[in-house]
Amino acid sequence: MGRIAGRFARVEPRRRAGRLVLGLLADLPRKNCWTIAEWVGDANPHGMQHLLCRAAWDADAVRDDVREYVVEHLHDEAAVLVVDETGDVKKGTHTVGVQRQYTGTAGRIENSQVAVCLVYAGARGHAAVDRELYIPRSWISDPDRCRAAGLGEDTDFATKPELARVMIERFLDAGHHVGWVTGDEVYGGNPKLRSALEERGMGYVLAVACSAEVATRAGKFRADALAAKLPRRAWQKLSAGQGAKGQRYYDWAVIDLVATGSGGRQLLIRRNRATGELAYYRCHSAQLVPLNTLVRIAGSRWRVEEAFQTGKGLAGLDEHQVRRYPSWSRWVTLAMLAHAFLAVVRADEHAHRPGPDGLIPLTCNEIQRLFITVAVRPLHDLAHRLGWSDWRRRHQARSRNSHYLRQAASRT
Repeated sequence: MGRIAGRFARVEPRRRAGRLVLGLLADLPRKNCWTIAEWVGDANPHGMQHLLCRAAWDADAVRDDVREYVVEHLHDEAAVLVVDETGDVKKGTHTVGVQRQYTGTAGRIENSQVAVCLVYAGARGHAAVDRELYIPRSWISDPDRCRAAGLGEDTDFATKPELARVMIERFLDAGHHVGWVTGDEVYGGNPKLRSALEERGMGYVLAVACSAEVATRAGKFRADALAAKLPRRAWQKLSAGQGAKGQRYYDWAVIDLVATGSGGRQLLIRRNRATGELAYYRCHSAQLVPLNTLVRIAGSRWRVEEAFQTGKGLAGLDEHQVRRYPSWSRWVTLAMLAHAFLAVVRADEHAHRPGPDGLIPLTCNEIQRLFITVAVRPLHDLAHRLGWSDWRRRHQARSRNSHYLRQAASRT
């Protein structure tokens, strides 16, 4: 918290932000301004709501601090930037960016809000370093709706690959160097993103659809058509990295593509050893690299799923109950900070205190439990608990009365 102290104009919001981060790390069944305020000892949620809505502090500057914190402590010369989107299912139509759209979280089209995140993944650990909210065209075409949601007058429509490019360039412009980027088909199928990465000298291993056309010396072919032509000897059994149940082995093959300029372009193909299902990746590198390097980069994409799972399960990344964009960016940024703290502690514990035989190394889940239980668990007396019970019931009574009044007015 000391790293971000200078981002707050007053000491009160700085202290409250620290309490909110602790609340995000707490073992609460639900994490919102109400539950966190009660847990940290506030008399009501107004202070937490003020922090997210009206207090003077710069969430983008804190985001930059989180990025520097992650890169400093998880630094790895072979690190990979992983880009992916995550969705939160929402009710109603007033929450910024919400519309009926596909979200991988639900696996179907839902009324949801979608954000694109950038994850720094190295050997020591991984954590999100940037975030951008996807604003659909239906919102951009309605300036009044955007204004009510706290979006700036200059907000333009940007696709998910365009948001990814902005975040990657922001990472590089901050002076950091990473050699590789990976992502799913949404990003691999976008030629503008691929060209932007090549212009910045970055290699990539980006998933593409089976119908993607690629250029070989023999002409243009669909990716699945090329895979069907491969002889048995073209496939190699390699691990895509360590998983929860051990090494993740697949069969892999690579096909050289027509390259313009220096470096190399390849089509990487992954085959599931149990089902035979195929996946395809467009690859580019400034210099030709061996197959196992491409496999390592492709395998890094699973890190973003782990980051989302930990960020949501342990740091309340998806539990925000806010409607306007400034509040969303503040909540998500502080949740990123909370998750980054767990990732850094985990990396340091694994490096300096691997633990005795018979115990697995400390996980983020166990670090959260120990930290909250041993270091900061607040103890509140009966008066505090009863005071919150009174406040909740009084607020609920006001809400009920307002609802009845609206119903009566609609009938007349």
